Amino acid sequence: MALIKDKFEFRVRYCDTDKMGIVYNGNYLSYFEIGRTELLRNIGMSYHYIEEMGYYLPLLGANLEFIKSAKYDDIIRIETEIESELKVRFTFNYKIYRNNELLTIGSTTHCFMDIPTMKPARPPKFFIEFVQNHINSL
Repeated sequence: MALIKDKFEFRVRYCDTDKMGIVYNGNYLSYFEIGRTELLRNIGMSYHYIEEMGYYLPLLGANLEFIKSAKYDDIIRIETEIESELKVRFTFNYKIYRNNELLTIGSTTHCFMDIPTMKPARPPKFFIEFVQNHINSL
């Protein structure tokens, strides 16, 4: 079960595609980042704020499954969710659609990293409380 879900739409740019007009596979990680940052922004917590509070959110791993190709000028929708438990490692799940056609699924695993020590840290209290308050307001 997801803690938080969000959707974000945008148009595929020419620079995101290869010679065939198909989105280059490496760009899907950038699309996942867009989904992740927009999810956080839309609940009122930006990456910038997290960094001001003394933490980074490094990428620990990523999984992608390509089902169909996105193409230049497609309007695609990234659906992003945070999995149900915020532990030292936590996961964002993604689905990318063109209209209602599923194109790509994937996930990224992250942790909080304490900036002064550059060591992994449990999700900080401010983040857990913020997420909990967001869930309670739904």
